[in-house]
Order: sequence, then structure tokens, then C-alpha cells
Amino acid sequence: MTDIRIPDLAGKVFLVTGGSTGIGAAVARALAAQGASVAVHYNASENEARAVAESIEKDSGSVFLVKGDVTSVDRIEEIVRRTADHLGRIDGLINNAGGMLGRIAIDMSDEAHDRAVVDLNSHSVLWMTRAALPWLRKQRGVVINTTSIAARVGGGGGAVLYAAAKGFVSTITRGMARELVGDGIRVNAVSPGVILTPFHERYSNEEQMAGMVSTIPMGRAGTADECVGAFLFLASEAMSSYVTGQIIEVNGGQIMP
Repeated sequence: MTDIRIPDLAGKVFLVTGGSTGIGAAVARALAAQGASVAVHYNASENEARAVAESIEKDSGSVFLVKGDVTSVDRIEEIVRRTADHLGRIDGLINNAGGMLGRIAIDMSDEAHDRAVVDLNSHSVLWMTRAALPWLRKQRGVVINTTSIAARVGGGGGAVLYAAAKGFVSTITRGMARELVGDGIRVNAVSPGVILTPFHERYSNEEQMAGMVSTIPMGRAGTADECVGAFLFLASEAMSSYVTGQIIEVNGGQIMP
């Protein structure tokens, strides 16, 4: 994607949550390659976040690392404040932070796990968007949420709660799009399918991956870089000014509308 130039992204400021690995890291690098300034958020993965920042700086890009727990409203407000203070404004928010937190069947879960999954995958999107709204309203900016194919199929074994949390993301994307359109803010989402990221390295064994890939018409899992184009399209006013409330599926044909 670095060979493609989208002029209106140059000079913009984007905050990418969960930007240290996987899809978030790929999106952060791609936005920086377009000339945007990127705040790469991370929580536990500091080494990986620094590697992303170094790769951006190596290509003369503008990057700011910001740490914080997106399951805490106070920490979220700090993440947004530090980003705006350092980079001057926020034109776009990429709500990408999330995770399964383990494959645990519904009858084996407990209240602490339930709340942790929902806070990380659902509440963080609401809380982060709310915190960033003053800046997004000022810039007539964009919000792009990362949902999942799991939101449509209910998730695999031990992933029902994660799937439900991502269903929340898909629904709130449409709701926020309607509510914020009067402020000139476009809200959309990208829904990745089976993508080769640390997510599946952590939670899916070889047999599970083979089973998922067998349902994909393209016959393979996707890569984080193959998700980037959808984010860049939605981030660009020039390319998607009449697009809001939409969810772009990136899944190799695994599920078709």
C-alpha cells in the first residue's frame, strides 16, 4: 500500500488503539506512509510498539507512542489527552484494541472473565470514541472500528462471548454513524475474517486454523497488510465522503452479503 498515494491523508492525525501488533500495527504503518501523524497505542506490548515506531521513523514518518489500559475510562481519557497535546489534534480514531482473552466455553466462564472481554472489546470502543469526540467534532473527523467475522457467525469454540462483544461493535458502529453524522463525523468499521496475526497464534491451534481455512473460498488465511486498504479507504474523505455506518468485510469470501 505504500506505493499508493492518498493525498488528503497527509498531515492528518490518527490515534490507533491496539497499534503494536497485527492489524493495528499494519494500519499505523500504512497511515504514516501516507504522511499522517500516528499515535500508536499499546498496553502490555511495549517492545512490539517500539518496533512499530522505529519502522515508521526509519521511513521518516511521524509517530507518537502512548500507553494505557483501554478498559479504564480514566486511562482512556489520558490516552486521548496525551495524543492531542503531543500531536495538536485528532482527525481520526481507529478503535482496534481487542482480544479473545482465551477460548473459554460459556459454562466454564465466570463474571470476571465476562466483564474483561466485554470491557476490552465493547466498552473500550464506546469510551474511547466518547473521549475523542471533542477533537473529532472540531476536525469533522472519522471513526473506524475493528469488528470481526465472529460477530456474524457467533464465534468458534470458546469464543462466543468474544463474538457477542464484536456484535456490539458492529451495532454501535451503525448507531454512532447515525448519531454523529450531524457533526460531520463518519463512523464505519472493518470486519476481518481469518487473518494471520498474533491473535490466532495465541488462541487457535493448527487443527482449528485448518478447519477455518477450509471454509474460505480463497483457500487461505489473510494477512494484516491485506486489511489495510479498507482502513485507508474509510479514513480518506476524498475516497469515502459518502460512506458512513458501513462494515467492510475482509474475509476471502468466507461470508458474503
